[in-house]
Amino acid sequence: MATSDKGIITLTVMLGTIMAALDSSIVNVALPYMRGTLGTSVEEITWVATAYILATVIVMPIVGMLSSRYGRKNFYLFSIVSFTVSSMLCGLAWDLPSMVLFRVIQGVGGGVLIPVAQAILRETFPPEEQGKAMGLYGFGVVLGPAFGPTLGGWLTDHFSWPWIFYINVPIGIINILMVMRYIKDPPYLVREKTKIDGLGLAFMTVGLGALQIMLERGEREAWFESDTIRLLLVLSVASLAFFVWRELTCDKPAVDLRILKDLNFTSGSLIGGVIGMGLFGSLFLLPLFLQQLLGYPALDSGVALMPRSLAMAVAMPVAGRFYNRLGPRILIGAGLVVTALSFYQLSLLSLNVGYLDIFFPQFLQGIGFGLIFVALSTASLATIERQNMTAAAGLYNVVRQVFGSIGIALSASQLTKAMTEYHAVLAEKVTEYGETGIRWVGTVAGAMQGQGADPAAARQMALTLLDGEVSRQASMLAFNHLYVLVTFLFLISFPLIFFLKSAKKQEGAEEMIAE
Repeated sequence: MATSDKGIITLTVMLGTIMAALDSSIVNVALPYMRGTLGTSVEEITWVATAYILATVIVMPIVGMLSSRYGRKNFYLFSIVSFTVSSMLCGLAWDLPSMVLFRVIQGVGGGVLIPVAQAILRETFPPEEQGKAMGLYGFGVVLGPAFGPTLGGWLTDHFSWPWIFYINVPIGIINILMVMRYIKDPPYLVREKTKIDGLGLAFMTVGLGALQIMLERGEREAWFESDTIRLLLVLSVASLAFFVWRELTCDKPAVDLRILKDLNFTSGSLIGGVIGMGLFGSLFLLPLFLQQLLGYPALDSGVALMPRSLAMAVAMPVAGRFYNRLGPRILIGAGLVVTALSFYQLSLLSLNVGYLDIFFPQFLQGIGFGLIFVALSTASLATIERQNMTAAAGLYNVVRQVFGSIGIALSASQLTKAMTEYHAVLAEKVTEYGETGIRWVGTVAGAMQGQGADPAAARQMALTLLDGEVSRQASMLAFNHLYVLVTFLFLISFPLIFFLKSAKKQEGAEEMIAE
C-alpha cells in the first residue's frame, strides 16, 4: 500500500478515535455546570459520565460480531453518524433523562470507533511497521483522556458546557465523509446473517452493566454495607458466569472467547488491564491531590498533568521505531520499571512540594506508559488471525476499560479507608494534652490573642486548626500509601511479559497470516 494511502486511512480512523477517547473524560470538569442547568443532585449528575462508559464497555466485545453481520465499513460509518448526532443532542439536552439517553447512544458509537480503528490500522500497515501503527493509535486512545479535562475546562470557561459536545459535530461530519471515501471492507471479511446469540448478549449486558454501576456507585454507598451494591455484585458475577458458559458452548457466539486460548493475546490483555488500572487510577488521584491538598484550581490542575501527556507523545513514536529491533519484552519491561519508579517518587511527596516535584514523576510516567502502550498493543494482537482481528481488538480494549474502572473504584475506596486510618493514628499522637499538641495550640492561640481574640475562643480555634492540620497530613499519607500500592501493581505484573512473543516470532506469524 502506498504511503499516501496509509496516511489518509490513518487520519480517517484517528479522527474518530480521538473524539471517542476525549469524550470519556471531557465532561468531568463540566459536571458542576451541567448540574445547575439540568437541575439535578450531585449523585444524579454522575450518570452523565457513567452512561457513556457503561455503553462503551457493553458494545466493545461485540464489535467483531456486528462487523461480520453488517459489514465493517457500514457498521463503522453508522457508529460515527450516531456518535456525531448524539453529540449534538447532548448539547441540546433539556433534562437529566434526555442527557443520559443521548450519552448512552454516544457511548455505543464511541465504543465501536476505538477497537475498529485499531483493527484497521493493524491491517493497513505491513508487519515491519506494526509498532509505528500502534504508536499512532496510542495518540488517540491514551492522550485523549489525558487532554480531555484541560480542553473541557477551557471550553466551559470560555463558552459554555454544551460546547464540549458541539465540538464533535464538525469533526464528525468530516470523518463521515472520509470514511465513505477511504475505508473499505477487508477481502477476508465474510458477511454472516446467522441468528444472533441473544441469550449471550443478554448475559453480557447485564453482567458488565451491573459491574460498571457497582464500581461507579460503590464508594458513595459504603460498598458492601449497601444492599444495592451486594445485589449488583451477585447479579454481575452470576450473569458473567452464565455468559462465559454460553459463549464457550454456543456454535455462533456473540463474543468469541476462544480467542483467549492464545496465551500471547491473554497475557497482553492482562498487562493492558494493569496499565488501565494504573493510568485511570492515577488520573483520578493526582487531580484530587492537587486540588484538595495543594489548592490548585481545576484548570491549573489539568495543566499540571500535561507533562505526562507530552512525555507520552515523545515516547510513543520512539517505541514504534525501535519495536522490531528490541521486541515487546524489553520495551514493556523497561516501561513497567520506569512507571513503577515514577509512582514510587509520587509516594515520597509532602504538602510542601513545588511544581517540579510533580513534573518529573509525571514525565517518567509518560515515558513508561508510552513504551508499554505501543509495544503491548502491537504484541497482543500479533498472533491473532486477520478474520478475528476486530473481535480481538474489542476484547483487548474492553479489558483495559473495565480494569480502568476497577482502578478508579479501588483508588477511591482505599483513599477514604487510608485517610481514616492515618487520621486515627496521628490523632493518638497529636492531642491537646501531648507535648506537641500543647506547644502547637499554645503558639497558635497566643498569636490569635495577640490579634484581639479572647483566650477561650483562641484556644478553641487553635484546636480546630490542629484537627484540620492532622486531617491534611493524614490525607497526604493516604496518597503516599496508594502510590506505593500502584508501584507494587506494576512490579508484580512484570512476569507476564515473558509470555509475549518475541519480535522475530511475531513477524513470522504476521507473514503467515498475510499469506
